[in-house]
Amino acid sequence: MGHCTLPATVAPPQPVCAPEHAAMGHCTPSTASVAEGTDLPAGTGSPPAVPTDHAADAVYGPSAMAMGRHHLALHHGGQNFSMVMLNIAEAKIREGREGYKWNGEAWYGGDLNRLVVKSEGEGEFGRKVESAEVQALYSRAIGPYFDLQTGLRYDFEPNPSRVYATLGLEGLAPGFFEVDGALFLSDRGEVRARLEGFYDQRITQELILQPRAEINFAAQSSEDIGVGAGLTNAELGIRLRYEIAREFAPYIGVQYEQAFGETRDFLRNDGESTGGWSFLAGIRTWF
Repeated sequence: MGHCTLPATVAPPQPVCAPEHAAMGHCTPSTASVAEGTDLPAGTGSPPAVPTDHAADAVYGPSAMAMGRHHLALHHGGQNFSMVMLNIAEAKIREGREGYKWNGEAWYGGDLNRLVVKSEGEGEFGRKVESAEVQALYSRAIGPYFDLQTGLRYDFEPNPSRVYATLGLEGLAPGFFEVDGALFLSDRGEVRARLEGFYDQRITQELILQPRAEINFAAQSSEDIGVGAGLTNAELGIRLRYEIAREFAPYIGVQYEQAFGETRDFLRNDGESTGGWSFLAGIRTWF
């Protein structure tokens, strides 16, 4: 139309010759190779800068829009959540010495920082609680799959009670194994350690088989609470649960427990069982 003239140094864009058009003789494909799609090299450039000139500020005001951006970030990854999980609440049937056990935790926080409270214990029906503890921990995510946890542990039983400084690691190991390991330093200078883990194998969407193991160690003997140096005790069990709802699942299972070394000797001297098989029946619930 004569409205403008292209500069002499700028070549007009050449249309791409598609293979089907070339087959019909409508055009000739270029001999120059052009990288497309996944053939393109990986980019190495810097990401674009975060914008600071928010156009909406001129319409709604900087204060209102700053609050809007704050809530946008908060509700897309910055929220705080809470959860209470009772992993184990079970009765243990073992050679006429029926007992019980619990293991659970509650937490509040976000993806990176959380306050975690854990509790576990066990005993025999008709007798006092054999062991009971509670932990209050600060949990910090150190990667996509693991949290570093530190805080305090207090043992109500056995007497005399103990207070421990706690340092632990909890998370999801390769193969989808849930693992939890911790070191404990008591107010009397005793060092103990615990390692536990489990795996959820789904048979169906509602039926889950869970192998579970726990081992405990002590660096020195503490006869007043019946703990010997070295490997103190270990548990290996398997539980089959049925999720009536995701939040409520009864289960049955079997478990083998064994005390070792001086810990086993302390139990024998007190007339206590040093281990054996147990049949389990309980529930797993959360909210």
